[in-house]
Amino acid sequence: MGAEDIAAISYMRQNEVFADAFNYFVYGGRQIIRPENLEEMDTREMTLPYGGKKSKGKSVQKTRDVMKIVMAMTDRHSAYLLLAIEHQSDIHYAMPVRNMLYDALQYARQVEDAARSHRLSGDYKGADSAEFLSGFMRRDRLLPVLTLVIYFGAEEWDGPISIHEMFGEMDTEVLSLVPEYRMNLLAPALIPDNDFGRFQSSLKEVLFFIKYSNDADRLQELIRQDPGFQHLGRNEINVLNTCVNANITIGKGEKKMDTCKAIQTMIDRAVEKATREADEKATVQAEQQRISTLCDNIRRLMEKLGWSAAEAMDVLGVSESDRKVLERELS
Repeated sequence: MGAEDIAAISYMRQNEVFADAFNYFVYGGRQIIRPENLEEMDTREMTLPYGGKKSKGKSVQKTRDVMKIVMAMTDRHSAYLLLAIEHQSDIHYAMPVRNMLYDALQYARQVEDAARSHRLSGDYKGADSAEFLSGFMRRDRLLPVLTLVIYFGAEEWDGPISIHEMFGEMDTEVLSLVPEYRMNLLAPALIPDNDFGRFQSSLKEVLFFIKYSNDADRLQELIRQDPGFQHLGRNEINVLNTCVNANITIGKGEKKMDTCKAIQTMIDRAVEKATREADEKATVQAEQQRISTLCDNIRRLMEKLGWSAAEAMDVLGVSESDRKVLERELS
């Protein structure tokens, strides 16, 4: 597990941050999912092909980033939900397939758990043959699984967000019968600036920071306007440092850091980079001009005196390194 994974998972595992992500994405910021109602679950998903232990198929095991169970209540109706977060520091071009597998494994696990529960309790009495063979009773129900992908990158997500997008050219009649799977994506670049106020935790500052991590001037303006940016905790800083190379330093024993200093550092680095690139560009242009001038002089000598390129370069005292470049230019 890389540094980005450790930092992001540690951050998103916090109940207030986890709940905030889903409250924003599902409920537009309304506080429906309460942090205190979240219970963390085992993130390992494993299933065996139907047919039992003697099946020749191999088991499949995947590990989610963070998964929690919650009872959410809206309009006097309550329901248990399984919520999962998958973080991405880079764009994953097969993410819809990966998520679909995770969700399918969770549903398969629920079916297997139900069958195991019925076997242990011995309540198959009265069940018909179809219920007995499937292990899943007619009255049994699955818990919905909702997976949210959070992209901790400043660039726009240019990968597919659905299975159908991953197909090539397809007959529309056939495609209409192929089940669609769309992943839920939360990416900073896709969040309108006026929507960040819907977040209630530090996820607001983290995602806002990431969105403009390549624009130090805009980032500095945001931090001056919003006092929530003034101090970020160690978990937030770890995410920003590992995912967008914010290079924010925090002293030993300190719990929070003034991000204004970090932004100034980013601006200074951006200025240094721009200056360095400008110097490099000027150097390249000067070198190109020097070679071009040499070429012109050599061609004039060749045309007026009938010399070869080698003779002209000898007279002009051209170095061996320049000769290789000029020979390509003159050929």
